[in-house]
Amino acid sequence: MIQIKVVNKGHQRLPAYATAQSAGMDIRANLDEPVVLRPFERKLVPTGLYIALPVGFEAQVRPRSGLALRHGITVLNTPGTIDADYRGELGVCLINLSQEDFVINDGERIAQMVIARHEQGEFVVVEELDETERGEGGYGHTGVK
Repeated sequence: MIQIKVVNKGHQRLPAYATAQSAGMDIRANLDEPVVLRPFERKLVPTGLYIALPVGFEAQVRPRSGLALRHGITVLNTPGTIDADYRGELGVCLINLSQEDFVINDGERIAQMVIARHEQGEFVVVEELDETERGEGGYGHTGVK
């Protein structure tokens, strides 16, 4: 388990794993008053959290499946990436894909955060690529017979 430095300028408890084998930590809204998210509206919801990830790691902000299924609420830029050198407040960009208003209350679990290792890549220009069985087969090609 890696250690992540955090400053909590909000009044919510820190993100935590719900179970011993959870991949994502729940993130809570840090609000002074409820926020209404109208159908097809998007808003950046504050968390009050500021983090410093170790080099070589990112935090991915993902939707909560229960909010998506029951209310049509999802993270718009999913997964949202928090880079190791970002020091601003973590905000969650939510969108309401339902036909009804959704009220976000203070302390509500609005997203989950997954900590992941990553690599940086470097492009190398070549004249052609190696051959594979798939070749240039695009979207959905493996389901077509």
